Amino acid sequence: MRRLLGGIAVSLALMAAPALAAQCSSTGANFESWKKQFAAEAKANGVSARAISALMSTRYATATIYADRHQHSFHLGLGAFMAKRGAPAIVSQGRRMKAANAALFASIEKKYGVPAGPLIAIWGMETGFGRVTGNQNTLSAVATLAYDCRRTDFFTEQLYAALKLVDRGVLSASTRGAMHGEIGQTQFMPKNVLAYGGGGSLASKESALTSTARFLVGHGWRRGAGYQPGQANFGAIQGWNAASVYQQAIAIMGKQIDGD
Repeated sequence: MRRLLGGIAVSLALMAAPALAAQCSSTGANFESWKKQFAAEAKANGVSARAISALMSTRYATATIYADRHQHSFHLGLGAFMAKRGAPAIVSQGRRMKAANAALFASIEKKYGVPAGPLIAIWGMETGFGRVTGNQNTLSAVATLAYDCRRTDFFTEQLYAALKLVDRGVLSASTRGAMHGEIGQTQFMPKNVLAYGGGGSLASKESALTSTARFLVGHGWRRGAGYQPGQANFGAIQGWNAASVYQQAIAIMGKQIDGD
């Protein structure tokens, strides 16, 4: 009887235990089997058949993995980083963009308290003012990084967000963007599209810049406060990108564009 009861208890425990999570890997060898595991988990978590179908169309993105492993510019000194990223050209063009879109930036600042400078600096740094938004398949990039062991948890959340955006019609199996799954003119990750994107793809400058202002406010931006290192709003810029040289470059370029 004891053996019988013990066996029943083990069986019940196994039935109650959640399914094993899809296993990460540092190579693409098991990506297809991982997709099947992840799809089963996603379906159990309420992801739609439409989104699951888009997930199953993804391919292991070797170029994304290479880009993720070779982000060398973030290890440069500030001067070298700004030179490599073309900071003088961003500032010069950014001033022209500010003048040409004065009404848009005035409207954003009135509503959110974010001046043009840091928004334009981000816009120029990320996509050259919308000229280069990327040609990597977005879902494949995010799925590959969710499967990869380097930052599995972060990109698993991004993948679930991306699948929700597929369900809403914002993304599709053919959407293309930057190497890590960023989309739009200021390069939002899927979770940030959901949180700050206003339900759109951020393909237009109006939606991208407005959403970027919402992001900064969501990360502590205070109307009228400064945004240089040590000032109140620098923390919001830090929320945009984790690299110190990037943060400092945005603050410097933004100040130059604003003419301060």
